[in-house]
Amino acid sequence: MNRRRFLSITAAAMAVPQMAPAETLWQGGALGADASLRLSGRTDHAQAALDGLRSLLGRVEATFSLYRPSELTRLNRTGAITPSDWFRQVVDLSGTLHRQTGGAFDPSVQPLWQGWQSGQLADPALLGWDKVQTGSRITLMPGQALTFNGIAQGFATDLVRAHLARHGFDHALINIGEYAALGGPFRLGISDPQAGLLADWHLTGGALAVSSPMATLIAGRPHIQHPRGLPPLWATVAVQADSAAVADGLSTALVFLSRSQIASVTAARPDIRRVALVDAAGNLETL
Repeated sequence: MNRRRFLSITAAAMAVPQMAPAETLWQGGALGADASLRLSGRTDHAQAALDGLRSLLGRVEATFSLYRPSELTRLNRTGAITPSDWFRQVVDLSGTLHRQTGGAFDPSVQPLWQGWQSGQLADPALLGWDKVQTGSRITLMPGQALTFNGIAQGFATDLVRAHLARHGFDHALINIGEYAALGGPFRLGISDPQAGLLADWHLTGGALAVSSPMATLIAGRPHIQHPRGLPPLWATVAVQADSAAVADGLSTALVFLSRSQIASVTAARPDIRRVALVDAAGNLETL
């Protein structure tokens, strides 16, 4: 099953002081999520960038999709692959976030969704990133399966931001399931499914991701799952970081961590700019 988080960020109008270049808007989809771009710059440059974007997003799907033929589906089916560079980067970052969050970030939870879909409980022995062999080849135990739904959209967002920068853009808002900015500031609303809009953040460069575990229930369970079955401690977590992949992965994992544990994670990562925590009563605090 898709472990896609509810992304409760809404982008308001771009703040573009003292300039009025052409603005190009694009909407589409990637990895099961809505995607959009807002670009400020010459329309011919924008068209060239968008032409390359279609190919880039196709490669993303061919690497990380759970629902189309991809490297990930091949790994889950065969148990071993020699990874591409993008796949290797996400595996390496997943391992880092797994360690830094005490195991809360764990792509090995895919058997949980498969079990709920089939009406059978997953064997706990299949869960645990430490059981995944991540050498020159990625190798799974028999019955194991991975999902990168907690990080791949952020990684794709970073790829698109880099693609636009190579095309000369320095003012753009990118949403490929998570948000990232070139330039800014861009005003983004942080919302909780129950409490509604709670804060406005301004993004200049960097990235922002939000996770709300109870926004979608699968078989009556939160759609973000801990490999050891621990319940979420927060209704919504927002993470602003330099990288959308890091913001994505941490917003997924931090829903299971206490305030003090989250403070330890952020202290170890200077690339984290800000974290917002929303409790079950809708109270917001910012670290």
